[in-house]
Amino acid sequence: MRFIQKVSTFFGNHMALIVLAIAALSLFVPSSVLWIQTSWINYLLMVVMFGMGLTMQLSDFKLVFSRPADILVGCIAQFAIMPLLAYGLGKIFQLDNALLAGVILVGTCPGGTSSNVITYLSRGDVPLSVGMTSVNTLLAPVLTPALTYLFLHTSVEVNVMSMFLSIVQVVIIPIVLGLIINQFAGKFTRNISSVLPLVSVIAICLIVAAVVSHNAERILSTGIVVFVIVILHNLLGYAFGFGLGKLLRLDLPKTKALSVEIGMQNSGLATAIAGTAFPSLAMATVPGAIFSVWHNISGAILANIFSRM
Repeated sequence: MRFIQKVSTFFGNHMALIVLAIAALSLFVPSSVLWIQTSWINYLLMVVMFGMGLTMQLSDFKLVFSRPADILVGCIAQFAIMPLLAYGLGKIFQLDNALLAGVILVGTCPGGTSSNVITYLSRGDVPLSVGMTSVNTLLAPVLTPALTYLFLHTSVEVNVMSMFLSIVQVVIIPIVLGLIINQFAGKFTRNISSVLPLVSVIAICLIVAAVVSHNAERILSTGIVVFVIVILHNLLGYAFGFGLGKLLRLDLPKTKALSVEIGMQNSGLATAIAGTAFPSLAMATVPGAIFSVWHNISGAILANIFSRM
């Protein structure tokens, strides 16, 4: 068990590099990982969400009532800044409908599951980060389809109901199950908590490998523009989040949490539901796949910068 814990710690500490290596292998030698099927993506994401649920407690949601203003700011900022940035960047770079749909879907998803870890490493307000992630994730089944439809209905057909059902199935149900198990079998979840990073990183790597390998030719054919947009989307999210915190005169730990939470998206979810939302647009999965790789790298760098502030 101790060996597994050490391996889990190693995977958790070096997640960015591991994901980058898997992405590079999948992109340049796709045949090596083509055995990982895209049909597995939803189930793999459910594993990640279930693991997230196992780390949550009902007390995490008390923050919603004890610090409602902070949570409200985080919620509004999350579902306003990132979708608007996605739409703006897509129009500026004149993306085709498929890539535009993928970029906006990344923007309308809730914060990334790794944002809490990055906030911790940044010496930010972890309870606030957990609270924002929890609330935004629970709101996602309604807000993600609604905002996606708002920005895209004039360009492409958006299956709102399928998106809603997919998010409930992939995100809400696994999190609730994990939360219930943690509530009634806390000793069990504490015993396995040290290996959860290993399970999550493996699942994320498999998701990235599946999406990138099966879309390698499409990703390479898009040129550098989609990479530039994904990087700008993520970095501008960090910057706008940090600027908003300063504008509202929040203390530094809160400002760090807000910056990380806004900039890091649940791009795995965007990738998983892209096929459901846009069945005729195969390229819609590409921005989410690239974002999944990039935001783990940028998050690790940001944590290093923030921790010194």
